[in-house]
Amino acid sequence: MKKFLLLAAVAVMGMSANAQEFRFGPKAGYSLSMLNAKGDGESYKFDSKSTFYAGILAEYKISDKFAVQGEVLYSPLGGKQEESVTYNEMGVTVTGTEKSDWKFGTVQIPVSAKYYATENLAFGLGLNVGIVTSAKVEATATLSGSAMGQSFSESTSSTEDVKDDVNTLNLAPFIGAEYTLENGLFFDARYNLGVSNLIKNPEGNETLKNSFFQIGVGFKFGGN
Repeated sequence: MKKFLLLAAVAVMGMSANAQEFRFGPKAGYSLSMLNAKGDGESYKFDSKSTFYAGILAEYKISDKFAVQGEVLYSPLGGKQEESVTYNEMGVTVTGTEKSDWKFGTVQIPVSAKYYATENLAFGLGLNVGIVTSAKVEATATLSGSAMGQSFSESTSSTEDVKDDVNTLNLAPFIGAEYTLENGLFFDARYNLGVSNLIKNPEGNETLKNSFFQIGVGFKFGGN
């Protein structure tokens, strides 16, 4: 009986060892970033910003069904604004467009728990810890009008560093799915819900939150 239990324990340990699998590799893809501002009972949603992400990952398979994964990525997140303006200055009507591009250079550290529904298809749930390393607002304005029978137009642009006004930490819980081919190539999609207020010193109940959608491709090295 003792010999049988010993053999069974060895077999279980062997199966467990075979199930455990460490893989690592690069990943990159497309990000759709969205900023949402609130304050004084009003809400304003910025235009979505198309950008990218790139980095590395490490995955440890605990069993055939469960795994944990950590990543280090970089992405210039943020959002955009575009407004049509009309105003009167010294009897001259001026019209035009004002645009602003908010850029948050962010190092992301997503950590997730993964469930493999099949050998190739996995679903993940985790937390993306974002560290904002830079924050800038690029503004442009194109204005035109006419005065005394003469028309005019002008364009201006400026860049403002707002890092001192932006919180460094940007936490975003996420959910996603991944499909891995036999050769290690994989495709994934993920939605990250921004929950941190990026305004460092808000006035009253002002908030600025950054959520983003990611879709990408990568390759996993290692494994059994």
